[in-house]
Amino acid sequence: MVSERHPDFHTWVIRARPNPHARLRLFCFPYSGKGASLFHTWSQELPPDIEVCAIELPGRESRFREPPFTQLVPLVQELAEVLHPYLDVPFAFFGHCVGSLISFTLARQLRRSYQVTPAFLFLAAHRAPQLPSRQIPLHALPDSEFLEGVHCLNGITEETFQNSMLMQLVLPSLRADFTLGETYQYEEDEPFACPLVVFGGRKDHLVSNEELVAWHIQTRSDFTFHLLEGGHFFLHESRQELLSEISKKILYWSDGTLRPNQSLSPNTSWR
Repeated sequence: MVSERHPDFHTWVIRARPNPHARLRLFCFPYSGKGASLFHTWSQELPPDIEVCAIELPGRESRFREPPFTQLVPLVQELAEVLHPYLDVPFAFFGHCVGSLISFTLARQLRRSYQVTPAFLFLAAHRAPQLPSRQIPLHALPDSEFLEGVHCLNGITEETFQNSMLMQLVLPSLRADFTLGETYQYEEDEPFACPLVVFGGRKDHLVSNEELVAWHIQTRSDFTFHLLEGGHFFLHESRQELLSEISKKILYWSDGTLRPNQSLSPNTSWR
């Protein structure tokens, strides 16, 4: 059983169903502007021995009044310090869009600082980090142009975009996340020893299949690529299929039946 050794853990991590006997902790990182509530049902839909730990970044939801991070390195340094005492059982990361970039960079930070690595990296809807962005940077634009640009990328729902009061509430965290992602500087480092499982949406016009498959160079272990129904935010419409694939990978790992897979074709797995 984990003792509450770090006073900031409950600030950064939301656990709908704390489980001191979990076989694996799954830390989940949301996409731009979103908070931990994005994952509020996951603990009910994944096997009970997986403890879902949703990351609550500063500047949103329960941490609304805190200034958001705009640079990735200070963010992952803080996260590594907060999470490290809770990595005494196997753990995995899931990230969507900028959450994938945070997950990947945090995993590198943990390896560098504490010599620990995840059992899995589950990464969704973000190009491989070594590739340059194909999108025009938005983070430095005036508010109206920035929000219009994010809306054109389908990063804001029409309902939210038409609600000026709500837009002003989400603007700081949204701009911070775009700044964080658009100013990221990739550095060469050793591939991970853990498997990488990458997800994309069949109708995602922001990230190509080639950009997703390019993640394979970031691991010397197994790589799997899945295409799910939906666009850039397929984790909503294909949530059940996404969680099913995550469950299968963790199940195969936990019962010792995980087998290597070298295929890079869409929707291959260890089955």
